[in-house]
Amino acid sequence: MTLAIRGVLGTLAVGLAMAVLGGVAAGADGPSEVRALIREAGSADADADRLALLRRLADHPKAGAALRADAKRLADEVGRWTLGKKLPYFSRKADPRKGYPFGVAETSPLYPITRIYLARMLVWRTLESGNIIRHPEVRRQWLSRAVREFQAAREAFPENRIVRMYLGEPIPWEKPLPGADGAPAWARLQRENLERLADIITWWIDHRMQPDGQFGGGWGDDCEMWRWWVPVLLAFRDPKITEAQARFSEALMAQPHLKGGYMSRMTDVEHSAEDTTDSILPMMHLAPDDPAWQRHARRLVDLMETLWTGRNERGCLQFKSTYFTVDTVDPSPQRACDTPYHTRALLPAMLLWQRTGNERVGKPLCRWLDTWVDAAARSECGKPAGVLPAAIHWPDGRPAGLGEPWWDPRNHGEPTLYQWPSSQASLSDALLLAWHMTGKERYLAPLRSMAEIRRKFLAGRTDGAGEPGTEAYCGRRLAFLAPTLAKYRALSGSDEFDDLLARDYAALVSTGGGDRRAMERSLERSAQALRVNWPGYTSEVRWTDRVLRFPVLFEPDYLFEEGVPGFEKPRPELLYSLATGDPGCLGTFPLNAVRWLTPPRDVAALVTATGPDRFSAELYHFGGEPRPMEAELYLLAPGRYTFEVSADGGAGASGKAFRVTGPPTRIAFDLPPQRLTVLRICRSE
Repeated sequence: MTLAIRGVLGTLAVGLAMAVLGGVAAGADGPSEVRALIREAGSADADADRLALLRRLADHPKAGAALRADAKRLADEVGRWTLGKKLPYFSRKADPRKGYPFGVAETSPLYPITRIYLARMLVWRTLESGNIIRHPEVRRQWLSRAVREFQAAREAFPENRIVRMYLGEPIPWEKPLPGADGAPAWARLQRENLERLADIITWWIDHRMQPDGQFGGGWGDDCEMWRWWVPVLLAFRDPKITEAQARFSEALMAQPHLKGGYMSRMTDVEHSAEDTTDSILPMMHLAPDDPAWQRHARRLVDLMETLWTGRNERGCLQFKSTYFTVDTVDPSPQRACDTPYHTRALLPAMLLWQRTGNERVGKPLCRWLDTWVDAAARSECGKPAGVLPAAIHWPDGRPAGLGEPWWDPRNHGEPTLYQWPSSQASLSDALLLAWHMTGKERYLAPLRSMAEIRRKFLAGRTDGAGEPGTEAYCGRRLAFLAPTLAKYRALSGSDEFDDLLARDYAALVSTGGGDRRAMERSLERSAQALRVNWPGYTSEVRWTDRVLRFPVLFEPDYLFEEGVPGFEKPRPELLYSLATGDPGCLGTFPLNAVRWLTPPRDVAALVTATGPDRFSAELYHFGGEPRPMEAELYLLAPGRYTFEVSADGGAGASGKAFRVTGPPTRIAFDLPPQRLTVLRICRSE
């Protein structure tokens, strides 16, 4: 692959190191062995192999005292990288200006190896930090230094494939997938995505899960991993992966800082809510009848009502601050903001309300969402009427932060985190949930007004050039609304937003219909992302909330100013939607119609219709023998139903009757091998 690489090669230090290395190796056979060890250590792809070689070098009698000391220091550092329980141990010390204190001089033959590690530290710190990655000039400082380090390391060790991977030379991930002849394109591509994703998840369980349940990134980052596990974890059933999630969730909820049911350490809601929400939510899906997880969800409502919220000066219920704990609310005016991110603290309660209709849970949620409906309608503070704001200030109720501008509340140390649109997609789903549960049209008003602003922008009817805070600025970014609108279509059958869905969500094939070619193109791009650079999703990752982020490094103005073409991103959210029938995201308002109680291997599933009285899906089994299948159904209304299974367009078996008394309901059938099969369920009364 041809690269457009900018920056200084940094060859001076490499030249010095190689000169010293040559001096060490000159003459006798013994020092030549030392030189070979250094070259082998620098060329190793696996850090464990490099660690073993450095330890050998540290004990080598002919290496010289200075080199042995360098080898020992570097082996200790490589040991922390390879074997340490804390993956991002270097986060406070690695810096693009000062480097990292390896304790190895630039004149040492081992110095080029330190450059391999410094470059990776800088890359993963950039991917993790919003204050770096969201600011192009800061990001350029960090990643330019990383590129220089990688280039120098490649000069010294041209056989190192990991270094070349970061410089844009992909490492193929070979994976045989037999039985695909004759399968539809969507099935082949979905199966490939699922299997590769399951392999990555399994690697993390096997290689990074610690005895206490952590994965090495710290509880606050580890808890986010389930979000990209969803297509495997919740659309299918893999006992090993299910057990790992249960073990993690139970361990995290038992930690002292969650003793009261929510975070005891003061921080902003985007971060304080993660430990509870990302522990409780997956278990409410995996063990929906477990009363312990339901109690955890109800506890959040209690805290909302008694501590976190109050009536503002306009008489509306809102959160008093962006910063709060299980027993304290930060009273500082700068942080006194309700935001779309506050949905994160309430997601388990929203799921409990959706499933049970519990008014004790639903009433405070509705009162809070009423406040956002009111704020959206206002044109106050320069905000366009009809747009959900970035924040609502406490106690005055202004649709902005403490000052101007409305789209940037400046209520957190990471400036861009709460800027509009922030977590608007989650808040939009919450409004749709309230409409679904209450039937009150007012909860659709912000969705309709924002959809119209999006239409105006796409049609070129918006005034202005899109300066921050203007209607054009909002219209440009309102594509995030599409998954919510797709859920509305699935629930209502209305074609009200079909024009926007065709523009912003063409890859979806579900209850609203869709473009199969667009879906297959999206699946192909996702598969392309997973066909290369296995280490970038596994052993290279240093922050566990960034496991699938590696491909972003090759976009323009990241590692290279012009980018590197040919790299794609994985699409776990698309895999989840296709396999479950949920036309949007899982978090706030899940509409997953089914869970296939079978491992995510050698199978593909495409839900084509869902509703309270019907369900259909296309299935393909890549194995050579019939496959026993079970489907757990969630959206069918109580009543009598029949289902039939037909293969290759032929007539289905006679309808098998079953009764739905409430979710979930299970049916069982056999899936024939290597034949496109359709499952249809319809009401029989």
